[in-house]
Amino acid sequence: MNIVEQTKNGVTFFQADGMDAAGGAAHGFSTRKGGVSEGMWESLNLGPSRGDDPDHVRENYRRFLSAIGADGGRLAMTNQVHGGAVRCITTADLHDDPCGKVGYEADGLMTDLPGVALVIYSADCIPILFYDPVRRVIAAVHAGWRGTAAGIATAAVERMGDVYGCRPADILAAVGPGIGPDCFETHEDVPNAMTAALSTAVLQHIKIKENGKFAVDLKGINAMRLEQAGLAPDHIAVSGICTACHPELFWSHRKLGTNRGSMAAAIQLI
Repeated sequence: MNIVEQTKNGVTFFQADGMDAAGGAAHGFSTRKGGVSEGMWESLNLGPSRGDDPDHVRENYRRFLSAIGADGGRLAMTNQVHGGAVRCITTADLHDDPCGKVGYEADGLMTDLPGVALVIYSADCIPILFYDPVRRVIAAVHAGWRGTAAGIATAAVERMGDVYGCRPADILAAVGPGIGPDCFETHEDVPNAMTAALSTAVLQHIKIKENGKFAVDLKGINAMRLEQAGLAPDHIAVSGICTACHPELFWSHRKLGTNRGSMAAAIQLI
């Protein structure tokens, strides 16, 4: 599978071609192109807590979800805390307003309810979407470095199996646009967290830079975790694009701090 760029009705987004070809689910990773927000949120800001005009955010969601082929009438959103929790979404969690309050903390969501759009946010952290076309189950997780170390990608696969009977061999996973290793420069706390969680297997995704800091490939680590969880390598699509390197397409927390909007990733059974 590959992650490919698409533009529909002026909205630019990314999709996994193999997940799209499987049919039965709409999905996409947003960019900052195609919305109505202004100023530092220009233009497709999908972060309802960034200080943007809520009506602009609502219109941006309408445009983004329409572009990827999803219905925005039943939404499940995250309240992200950089953890490893994956919440099973039921009808009690749903609402129709992307700016509505979320009463739980979770960096991952999963469901087998058709017509429900699972939504996660990112602005450098790694968004991952999951689809099991056999059991008809979807999931979405936000994997920052803490969530990556906590194993949220693995947790999603395991929870899909425990709750819905999904087999890892049937699951498709799309690792979307996020910060690349050259731009994700860290002190030793991040490599230490990764090696504590994954032992020396993770070292192939960590390099020491000339300045003594570390370059950490979060996308590569999450893809490795997915393979270890039983997904077939050709069922994992990994975006090669770095959000920090492309300010024309993405917001980057590393580059902009809090003066920015947010991207979103969404998936829905149709």
